[in-house]
Amino acid sequence: FSKPFFVEESTHSLSLCVQNSQKISKSPRFHLQMSTAKPSSSWMAQFKPGERVEVSCNDRGFRGSWYAGTVVRREAKNTNHYLVEYDQLYADESGEKLLQETVDWVQLRPPPPPPEKKVQFKVEDEVEAFYSDGWWEGAIIAEHSGGKFAVFLRGFDEEIVLEEKDLRLPVQWVRGNWEPRLEQVQREKENSNFSKEVMKFTQGMQVEVLIDEDGLKGAWFAATIIEPSGEDKYLIEYKTLRNDDDTEFLREVIAACNIRPCPPEIIVVDGFKVWDAVDAYYNEGWWVGVIAKVLINSNYEVSFIEYDEKTTFNLADLRPHQEWLNGKWVVP
Repeated sequence: FSKPFFVEESTHSLSLCVQNSQKISKSPRFHLQMSTAKPSSSWMAQFKPGERVEVSCNDRGFRGSWYAGTVVRREAKNTNHYLVEYDQLYADESGEKLLQETVDWVQLRPPPPPPEKKVQFKVEDEVEAFYSDGWWEGAIIAEHSGGKFAVFLRGFDEEIVLEEKDLRLPVQWVRGNWEPRLEQVQREKENSNFSKEVMKFTQGMQVEVLIDEDGLKGAWFAATIIEPSGEDKYLIEYKTLRNDDDTEFLREVIAACNIRPCPPEIIVVDGFKVWDAVDAYYNEGWWVGVIAKVLINSNYEVSFIEYDEKTTFNLADLRPHQEWLNGKWVVP
């Protein structure tokens, strides 16, 4: 958790950041870049006077933090700016007058919905933690007695101990919809009953196979189902990997939990942006990565977090990342 990831400077300034600047480290470790796409009219209509929202502060040392508030009004009919009043941030030192501030629409989102079932937090979980009047990105690094957890907060660059009630799973508000973060999808996949309710594959079906070996961890390779081979196992033939003699395509018996259908095609119209989760075609397989930099001529620098490496790819060799979760495709 101590290694820094991509950091992009921001020129936005919020008075709440100025007020709390003495409390927080000036070297944030991680943040999510928010979409700058123009919102649809239906999305804009959701932010009405009196509506509950969360407001992001994207200044240095505050990235990834969210503060609860209420929309007071939209500043003008044809603008994307709103006046909000914070729940726990004050305009005066006496703490009698709540802070009101005009913010851009990209800094607003509704309060995240509660989880459908109780979350069992564990070490290495990505979380949002309520601390210093806001929700901050972090990761659980230790579990303590009494339902408490040690959490590393990236914005503060320090470890604190919090109760379970002060933690929640991170989600993203994308174009008017709540979408799970990539690490949450992977967490749900690990905790699901997928291994007990594996999909049945038929002969000749085109699939992708996960090879969970050193140097190939997390990569998916195109294959064809040849025939069943024991309980919840299949003999498959790879479409790109060949045998040691290079005389024919490699065949292997693979557990059904490491096989999935080929993901549906998603047409990318406007290209990718920084922080998009993608699959990159590399060494005959699809590898999960994150867009680190947008280059010229439809080229992108992709970071493979699993291997701490970056490589340049053309748009033609990238696809939006999708997860096969409990029998359906999920786009984190």
